[in-house]
Amino acid sequence: MSTLQLYTTAGCHLCELAEQMITGLGLGSVYTLELLEIGDDDQLVERYGIRIPVLRNSHGQELNWPFDETAISEFLGIKAGV
Repeated sequence: MSTLQLYTTAGCHLCELAEQMITGLGLGSVYTLELLEIGDDDQLVERYGIRIPVLRNSHGQELNWPFDETAISEFLGIKAGV
């Protein structure tokens, strides 16, 4: 099983929306979603502070906001609705 990382922070409505989209794709049998709070790490705040939410795959590739279900599916190389 591969891990997807979602860079997020508390109170970020876009981050909540991104998490809902990712979980809504029903990828739980293939991917584990790890939420990474950037507010706990100054380096992460510097790197992602104005870009969150950011989805990162196990190969280190990142999908920056804005994205939708189609963009997530394309990023992961899967067909929508899997």
